[in-house]
Amino acid sequence: MRVGVVILPNLRWADAAPVWQQAEALGAHTAWTYDHLTWRDQRDGPWVSALPLLTAAAGVTRTMRLGTLVTSPNFRHPVTLAKEAMTIDDISGGRLTLGIGGGGTGWDATALGQQPWTAAERTRRFAEFVDHLDHLLREPATDRLDGEWYQAVDARNLPGCGQRPRLPFAVAGGGPRALAVVARHGDIWVTLGDPARAAELDAAACLDVARTQAAALDRACEQIGRDPATLSRLYMQGATREPWLESTEAFADLAGRYGEIGFTDLALHWPRAEPPYQADPDVFEAIMATVNA
Repeated sequence: MRVGVVILPNLRWADAAPVWQQAEALGAHTAWTYDHLTWRDQRDGPWVSALPLLTAAAGVTRTMRLGTLVTSPNFRHPVTLAKEAMTIDDISGGRLTLGIGGGGTGWDATALGQQPWTAAERTRRFAEFVDHLDHLLREPATDRLDGEWYQAVDARNLPGCGQRPRLPFAVAGGGPRALAVVARHGDIWVTLGDPARAAELDAAACLDVARTQAAALDRACEQIGRDPATLSRLYMQGATREPWLESTEAFADLAGRYGEIGFTDLALHWPRAEPPYQADPDVFEAIMATVNA
């Protein structure tokens, strides 16, 4: 089981740089960050842009992979995102994984002045967004892409990704339409379980949700002739009430259970002194030590 960390982009770089370096020193496989313009109760505090942050992180780390968890169509366009992702992949020496999701209805959805999209429109935009990104990152030149929402005309993406045929996509989703996108384009599937029911689900019920989603992903792969085993599977801690960071024993138990149903990766939120993601940093370090033992 590969274990990565999620570091919120809510620190000035002078304070953030040591955190990214410590994540690498602790053996994190990947250090991810959120890609929001602003987020929840952090809205009126420091909150920086994900892609420049990952560029800076690439300069102070050497081996750890880096990624967004996740970016979305809410305020991004596939042509500009492809160019930025290609650039970070080059700067990092081929260490970028682009996490992509469908987006939600928070402040990101209206920051550019638009009305929030319906759930159906978000899903269709998401599918088109990922289709376009896949094409743009594989091809050095794109004469034209005509989508319902996104277009590209004479787009260039040179010299291309250091990782071939393109950098990996970590695609998030749990519903049937999102899982179809994962099956078509994902290198890694990302799930948070069922955050909407977090208050009512215990650890066993959360595992059942992940198992059900994983089975649905298998079916989506089979429908297009893809071997489900070619997808890595990442569970992101923090959206439900499972005690991942309560103790090394609790972590080992949960990691074992998720590994048994096919999960290959975990993403643990970096421990904070206050919510969200409040946790004991000593326990966190002890967990990371067991991962790398």
